[in-house]
Amino acid sequence: MPIPEDVTGDEIDKDVRQELQSLPKTLADDVARNLVMVARLLDEDPEGAYGYSRVALRLASRVAAVREAAGFAAYANQKYGEALAEFRAAKRMTGNIDLWPVMADCERGLGRPEKALDMAGAPEVHKLDKAGQVEMRLVAAGARRDMEQLDAAIVTLQSPELAANSVQPWTARLRYAYADALLAAGRESEAREWFAKAVEADRDGSTDASDRLAELDGVEFVDVVTDDESDTDHESDGGDSSEEEKD
Repeated sequence: MPIPEDVTGDEIDKDVRQELQSLPKTLADDVARNLVMVARLLDEDPEGAYGYSRVALRLASRVAAVREAAGFAAYANQKYGEALAEFRAAKRMTGNIDLWPVMADCERGLGRPEKALDMAGAPEVHKLDKAGQVEMRLVAAGARRDMEQLDAAIVTLQSPELAANSVQPWTARLRYAYADALLAAGRESEAREWFAKAVEADRDGSTDASDRLAELDGVEFVDVVTDDESDTDHESDGGDSSEEEKD
């Protein structure tokens, strides 16, 4: 797959670059450039990211960072079985537990919420950092909702992190998930309160909490027609009617 000339491979994280040092330099550079493309495209063009991940995987399947990137690319394309296999491979290679929550979410994607809940209660969770533990809580709540256990999902999300006033990278998503669970359970007034709190924490627009809040408040968004567009419409209408009169 073609790679833009401005992509050198030096853009990757230094820890990944260090992993690639086990490869011949030319090969390491090729793999690095493909990994850069995976990172660039993952959100906006998941299919493209997946293509580059497969190239990197073909070149260096024994590098943990490559397996991890391939896992995230597969995950972004809802290829959950493939993603889970890649994440497991990366975990075996490094012993790193950071991928545990996304592995559990793959189990959800495969229609196995019970397995995700088992993983949420596993000893590995205690080895996660705070962000990882919050992510695991989100996955567990999602699994409860998959099983139509709405009250249990709500309870799962109730935590010190949810109640904290300080804003952390995970705060908006946690508040949003809690609001959404409350709404699904028919607790609309509480849901509105937590969507509002999610909006306060969502500084980079990572959720659509503001839209959800507007919906609850009965706000409707309409397209604004400019004067130029309006004049054009009138001219078009006038032309049509005159033709009809001629007929």
